[in-house]
Amino acid sequence: MNNHLRDLAKKRFEVDLDALPEPEQRVIHHYGERRHISRDTNREFEKRLTFGQRLADQVATFGGSWMFIIIFAAILFLWVLLNSFILVRRGASFDPYPYILLNLFLSMLAAVQAPVILMSQSRQAAKDRMGAVHDYEVNLKAELEILSLHEKLDELREKKWGELIVLQREQMQLLIQLLPKRGGGAEAPKNTESTKSGK
Repeated sequence: MNNHLRDLAKKRFEVDLDALPEPEQRVIHHYGERRHISRDTNREFEKRLTFGQRLADQVATFGGSWMFIIIFAAILFLWVLLNSFILVRRGASFDPYPYILLNLFLSMLAAVQAPVILMSQSRQAAKDRMGAVHDYEVNLKAELEILSLHEKLDELREKKWGELIVLQREQMQLLIQLLPKRGGGAEAPKNTESTKSGK
């Protein structure tokens, strides 16, 4: 089996099997063993994630949603309303204009949220790379299968052409053998035509 895989690698890639990169070797092994190569890369990637990575992804997903924007805008509006209009009248405003405490909270939120979003984006990029490698492997295996089918069809066509030519020769020989047995049967239509023209 291993020699068959090496021959296949030489034939398709013109290099030795060991010289091929890992994805191509995996494709050759799956192709040679007639096993499917497609798999669910999303599930495979999700199994590898730690609790912290899952939490970071959920925080990044929520941080980039309309729900977060609406809640965040409502909190900012309430903060300004509370400190500028309601508590100012009572003299109990804890963050008067220009809202320095609010700016501190916003800065802390941005400082925490930015790395979480970057972590999530780098994981998404790794997931995309994994999907791209998988797509390449599936496409390469499909291409190898198609090439193999073309070769088989060409081989069948050449073999069938030869068989058809032999069959045609046999039929021609049978027809040649039948003509003398019929005698003048081939000239009969000519006689009937001459009688018709004579009338």
